[in-house]
Amino acid sequence: MLWIKALHIIFVAAWFAGLFYLPRIFVNLAMVPNDSHAERERLLLMGLKLYRFSTMLMLLALVFGLTLWLHYGIGRGPGNYWMHAKLLLVLVAIGYHHMCRAMLRKFELLANRRSHKWYRVFNEVSVLLFAAIVILVVVKPI
Repeated sequence: MLWIKALHIIFVAAWFAGLFYLPRIFVNLAMVPNDSHAERERLLLMGLKLYRFSTMLMLLALVFGLTLWLHYGIGRGPGNYWMHAKLLLVLVAIGYHHMCRAMLRKFELLANRRSHKWYRVFNEVSVLLFAAIVILVVVKPI
């Protein structure tokens, strides 16, 4: 079980590293001048590759997390409300991940209407999600 737990932690951290950086690419994309096609294409390629890689990391994190929960019973049983809250936040993180793909698609279609400042704020959501999930798992406040 400890190997599964270690792998889960590694892939969650790696997935969130992608979620921390992808919106930073959006900040840069939102700041690219209209006549700078090469820079825009380079950032789009970086964003797409990071999204694909992060998706693989997310899937591995989910597989190992589900194994801990369903096979080993981590967080199951009465009084484990922290797990319910954690699972809710994991669903929010998955939604955030897919929102990033939709935003990337808007940049590809030249349809982005948001400013770099908006993306700077959006970038902080993943940090707050990660912190809340870690606190729920370690502290188990509820």
